[in-house]
Amino acid sequence: MRIVLFALVWFSCAWFGSWEWNPNNAVRLFAAISLVEDGDATIDEFADLTIDKAVFGAHAYSDKAPGMTLMSLPAVALADAVTGERATALPKIFGGLEMTRYLRLRTRLAVASGSAVLTAIAAVLLFDLALALTGSAGAALFAALGYALGTPAWGWSTTLLGHAPVAALYVIAVAAFWRAARTATLRWAAVAGLALGWSVTIEYQAVLAGLVIAGWMLWHVRAAASRWRLIAAVAAGGLLGLLPLLGYNLVAFGTPFRIAYSGVVGWEGMHQGLFGLGMPRLAALRGITVGTQHGLVWVAPVLLLAIPGLMVWADRARTRDLAWVAGGVALVVLLVNAAYVYWEGGNATGPRLAIPLCGLLALGLAPAWVAIGGRNVRSAAALLALSIAINAMIAAAEVFVPPLYRFPLWSGVYQQHVAVGDLRTIASEYGGWTPWHGFVLWTALAAAMIGWLVREATKAIALPRSC
Repeated sequence: MRIVLFALVWFSCAWFGSWEWNPNNAVRLFAAISLVEDGDATIDEFADLTIDKAVFGAHAYSDKAPGMTLMSLPAVALADAVTGERATALPKIFGGLEMTRYLRLRTRLAVASGSAVLTAIAAVLLFDLALALTGSAGAALFAALGYALGTPAWGWSTTLLGHAPVAALYVIAVAAFWRAARTATLRWAAVAGLALGWSVTIEYQAVLAGLVIAGWMLWHVRAAASRWRLIAAVAAGGLLGLLPLLGYNLVAFGTPFRIAYSGVVGWEGMHQGLFGLGMPRLAALRGITVGTQHGLVWVAPVLLLAIPGLMVWADRARTRDLAWVAGGVALVVLLVNAAYVYWEGGNATGPRLAIPLCGLLALGLAPAWVAIGGRNVRSAAALLALSIAINAMIAAAEVFVPPLYRFPLWSGVYQQHVAVGDLRTIASEYGGWTPWHGFVLWTALAAAMIGWLVREATKAIALPRSC
């Protein structure tokens, strides 16, 4: 089941594509191109092609944390080697055919080897954790599919933005440390630390919710005889995950301790508070959760079941700390999003800055499935199917909807893209298929894999439950 689940999630994320010229995509890739082709991190030759950049002295740089840029390096190097094409020889025209083709290939390869892989790994580990805690393969599959295909973590996994990878890394950190604590395995503890460290290399603000996970780790093994060895392994893994951040800063800026955000140009709000963070605002929190323009409830309705599911676990001693860490991460992510001056996230379908909460919050879908039980699970399955359908539209059509629509899921995604067949698939971009035929091919293959997974889950013998 795990192999098929991984294949389903990876295939779904890699099959669809986001707009390569979105500034958040482009600036990360520009920095990767410069590192591969020029050996430096400056993006001077691309500076006029993006509104997202930082300026230090006479040079322009990516204004983002470098994790996604570093993960894109193999894709850029591979594409350059296979095609023999370099950016230097191309006219630097925004939207130009040659530059678009060049960026699209490297963006698709970077997604397939980066975000798609992390989200697929997290889905499998979420499945394993939920299976161990509930003893129900059905509940575990419900949680894994709810996270990976039932939330916008799917759509954002088709981009070079860091929100979906951070969501995945939070799941990996918790699942890995839970395994480490049960078996006193230092390898898994180091993986947990590596995941936390790499999440900060991808998104600086990931450290805030990451501290909740680190605190849970300390609490979870507080009475274990091997607690200090486990914590030391976590610390070593965390340092390893942060070293690329320090190395990139050293190459780019000559010092390992410069934050790219400090040089942002064109976004004056970033100079307010702590790089744009102030006090959380109630109006923003309402917009992130239930607002028709960006509310999470509209793009991931299945997560409504996760909250009562976590409440079930919070009432049980053996799962209480997992419920608290999942809820704590979700709360911190929401508050950080609500405190950000640009909390809407610009061009975004759903609350893109809140996506890091999706993985661990979806863990609550497993106890919800068990608690619902019987014939009522059909209603839960229908809600999951609705969520998957919504996010299939987002992933295939447009995850970067501009803030022009009152209800963008309908106006910006369905009417502007789905209804007219304006979709992005690998088959239509590189195989000569029509966009609809590319979407139908994904639907057929995904339906077959989901059907097989459901059949195997219903056949699975229940395990002893710990909740």
